[in-house]
Amino acid sequence: MSCLPDSIQRVLVTGGAGFIGGAVVRRLLRCSAVEVFNLDKLGYASDLSSIQAEVEQLGGMAAGRHHVLQVDLVDQQATAEAVRRADPDLVLHLAAESHVDRSINAPGAFLDSNIIGTFSLLQACRGHWDALSAVRREVFRFQHISTDEVFGSLGASGYFSEATPYDPRSPYSASKAASDHLVKAWHHTFGLPVVTTNCSNNYGPWQFPEKLIPVVILSALALKPIPLYGDGLNVRDWLHVEDHVDALLLVAGQGKTGASYCVGGGGEGGGCDERTNREVVESICAILDQIRPQAEPYSHLISRVNDRPGHDRRYAIDSSLIRKELGWSPSLGFENGLRQTVHWYLDHPDWCQQMLGRS
Repeated sequence: MSCLPDSIQRVLVTGGAGFIGGAVVRRLLRCSAVEVFNLDKLGYASDLSSIQAEVEQLGGMAAGRHHVLQVDLVDQQATAEAVRRADPDLVLHLAAESHVDRSINAPGAFLDSNIIGTFSLLQACRGHWDALSAVRREVFRFQHISTDEVFGSLGASGYFSEATPYDPRSPYSASKAASDHLVKAWHHTFGLPVVTTNCSNNYGPWQFPEKLIPVVILSALALKPIPLYGDGLNVRDWLHVEDHVDALLLVAGQGKTGASYCVGGGGEGGGCDERTNREVVESICAILDQIRPQAEPYSHLISRVNDRPGHDRRYAIDSSLIRKELGWSPSLGFENGLRQTVHWYLDHPDWCQQMLGRS
């Protein structure tokens, strides 16, 4: 069964060597017959090993359908050439610098990648779309994948939704907000058929070890201090990466042109997977106590560190629009998803050591 309409034959995925992009590429290779063009600059957090493993497992099903294009989107000429080569029916734009701490220390790279890179891609896709036949113009779609962080910070109650005003608080979220606005402007000004999604915190296998969950798992396994920002009471809404991929491909095939969809693990309309950072850290420690016990509980390694500047207090998404309009809902609760994720990191020590060497 295909995960996309039969009219979509060629898909360009930007950032396809990243955490979420890699999950999208693997799914496309596994559940469709499309040609996948994986555009990635292959930076420090890029990794193709998960896709290579999928291709080997699928064998003939994936043979020759995955094409890597090593391109930095800031390079407008190279980007335009990559789009010409891919000749896509669908563009899934996931490429972005995404680590908030790095954006605080070196914001320039985030403006280049997330703003200028998105501009370059939009211009290339606009030229591509203009040149398509009438039939293919009707099929083509540019899908922009963004974050709930563009909406700022919530208080103790309420949820982000498609109607929430933008209020970014970090260089990362400001650069993503700018990219969202560019995508919407290219739709309204030039008619480019676009759709946008804003997701909550993703987790799962193959996540580069600079984000909270892999940092905690690998610090605990190494019996090193587990860093916890501030009082640990910042709240996040957690979404397993495979549930996110379900949502992205559903929006690609059935979402309304020009629309935005918020995608979260919980929120109004169906359950809630909000957790404080302390709760997440303590849950990981409890899982490790069960499956790889030490003389002392892993929680004794938790160490408070100075809070991140401008640290948003709470994120939570109301996913009711995508639930009602497209029938999506997350299939994996946080407890089960987290346990599976911990097991995955335990089962892949060589990959973890390789990635830690890049941090």
